[in-house]
Amino acid sequence: MNAQPNQHAITVEGLRTQIGDHVIHDGLDLQIRKGEILGLVGGSGSGKTLLLRTIIMLREATAGTVRLFGMDTKELEGAALANVRRRFAMMFQQGALFSSLSVLENVAMPIREHLDLSQSTVEELARLKIRFVGLPENSAAKFPSELSGGMLKRAAVARSLALDPDVLFLDEPTAGLDPIAAHDLDEFVLELRASLGLTVVVVTHDLDSLWHMTDRVAYLADKRVVAVADLATLSHHPHPQIADYFGGPRGRASTAAHI
Repeated sequence: MNAQPNQHAITVEGLRTQIGDHVIHDGLDLQIRKGEILGLVGGSGSGKTLLLRTIIMLREATAGTVRLFGMDTKELEGAALANVRRRFAMMFQQGALFSSLSVLENVAMPIREHLDLSQSTVEELARLKIRFVGLPENSAAKFPSELSGGMLKRAAVARSLALDPDVLFLDEPTAGLDPIAAHDLDEFVLELRASLGLTVVVVTHDLDSLWHMTDRVAYLADKRVVAVADLATLSHHPHPQIADYFGGPRGRASTAAHI
C-alpha cells in the first residue's frame, strides 16, 4: 500500500464514534502536523481519550477515515498493519505498567514481542531506554510500586519509546504529579520532540502544561473539533464552551501567567 505524502502525521476526516445509541463524535475532522505537540482538550464526556483510542486502532470508528502516515487505517492488514503499529506508542493514564514486572521487564516487553533479538540484546536496549528517560540505573530492577510518581511516568515513557515510534500519544501525563514533577515532565516531552523529532499528541487538563509545551491545541465540543489554534489564540475564542473553559478562575490565572 502506498502512503499519501503530506506534512501531516495524522488526518481524521468525518469521524463518527458511538457507544450503543450514544454518539460521542460526529463529523469530527482533525489534522496533526508532523513534529508538532498538539493538545486535546474539552469538557468531561467530549471523548478525548476515545478519540486517541480510535486513532490508534484500539476502537473501530462507526464512520469516517483515520489516516496514519498517509495510510487509511481501515485498509491496513498483515505486515503493513504491524509496521504502522510500531510507528506509534501511547502512554496511558497512570502509566499502565505491569505491577508484577520490574521496570526493565516492562520496557523490554514490546522489544521482545516485536523484534527477533537475543535476550541479552533485548535487555541492553531496554536499559538504554531507561537511561535515556533519565532514570537511575538501579531503577531497572524496581517494581512500579517502588517508584515515585515522576519516576513512574518516565518508566512508562521509556516503555513507549521502546520501538522508536514516530508519534507518541500521552493521556493525562501529569495527573497526580506535584507542580515541580509536572514541570519536569513537560520539559522532558519538549526534549524528546527536539532530540527525536517526535510528533506528540497529549490529552491533559493541566493548563500550565498546555501553555508550556504545546504548539497547537484542539478543543472538542459539540461532538467534533470546534477550534484548533495556538493556546494564546484559542484562549480568546468566542465559542461558549471554550470561553467557559479558559474564563474560569484557573483558566484566567493560567492565561495571565503565560501572556
